Amino acid sequence: MACGPSSGEADFSMVPLVALNFNTRHKLSLYLNPDTVVAAGWILLAEEMDFTYLEIKNFENARNPTLAVLEEWEKKCSQELAGPPSVGQLLELLEKIERHDILTDLTPLIGSDCKKYLKKWSGLQPPPLQDNTVGSSGGHVPESFDAFICYCSKDIEFVQEMISRLEQTEHRLKLCVFDRDVLPGTCLWTITSELIEKRCRKMVVIISDDYLDSSECDFQTKFALSLGPGARERRLIPVKYKPMKRPFPNILRFITVCDYTNPHIQAWFWDRLAKALMK
Repeated sequence: MACGPSSGEADFSMVPLVALNFNTRHKLSLYLNPDTVVAAGWILLAEEMDFTYLEIKNFENARNPTLAVLEEWEKKCSQELAGPPSVGQLLELLEKIERHDILTDLTPLIGSDCKKYLKKWSGLQPPPLQDNTVGSSGGHVPESFDAFICYCSKDIEFVQEMISRLEQTEHRLKLCVFDRDVLPGTCLWTITSELIEKRCRKMVVIISDDYLDSSECDFQTKFALSLGPGARERRLIPVKYKPMKRPFPNILRFITVCDYTNPHIQAWFWDRLAKALMK
């Protein structure tokens, strides 16, 4: 499976597939879901993504097979630690199965999604990570952090409160907040993996209904869990800060949660979380 970055010709060839919004994916499924003899559909696309016969048979039970295939493709690539698939790779596969009609009709919409995604990241102006900080030995010492904060954009207000409670108080912790601490232009998936594995002692996962829909959060959490037992021991700290309508994620069910929604512990919630990060 071609999970790594594509060499793509288009300007957005290296943009991760997560850039495609629901409307674009839905329109793509309108082309690929119908079972016809005149055009290749989602089954051939899944085969080109190297899904097995049994996996493809299971996709047939999905309400929207195309959406299921795309979602599973993203997960599978992320689990292989090669980073998520790119928009360019998807376009290459559509060309390979000769769905030129999709390329003609949807490329403007796909291009619009990619431009919005790139604008979102390039518009950020945070202070850079100090990759070239010179240590006392004269070598380059990458900046390190007490914790990497895994969150989706809709939960940013709670992240800002976390910053004020943990960094700007007597705790004096150093948090890695992607929107603030990573310069635009860096490779999203490469720098994220390096931060989680090598430069952050802990990882705080902000759990919410929106978190469950975030491909970036899904990748970050699974990457942290994929590390060896010694590396991930007491490393992941899930935080639930508001009520959820959907079930708590299964992959975190065996890890003790810091529950801010419990009124009985709110008085000492931040001290408790700070102590967990300083262990």
